[in-house]
Amino acid sequence: MKKHKIKIDVEALHDIQEATDWYIMQSDNLGNRFQKQVKLQIDNLEKNAFTFGMRYANVWCMLIKKFPFLVHFTIDEVNNTVNIFALLHTSRIPEIWKTRRKD
Repeated sequence: MKKHKIKIDVEALHDIQEATDWYIMQSDNLGNRFQKQVKLQIDNLEKNAFTFGMRYANVWCMLIKKFPFLVHFTIDEVNNTVNIFALLHTSRIPEIWKTRRKD
């Protein structure tokens, strides 16, 4: 199985940091656990991007285990790249990701 390159948009990095900061305010350990889980799962996308469901037109989503966040990404098969453009809390209006899409 071919590995995908992972590209994370600046806005998605901001989402991750913002959520991590919030969890750190709740408990240092919780913020660290959140960030480790996000990293682990994003790293896993290199080999398993297609195992997650396409949620919207050409937008795939991956639920972060034990945390109510979805990673939103597209898969560019021509360039063999996973493009992560948002990490959003599951309680937010799902269509918010549309403002982030560049394609």
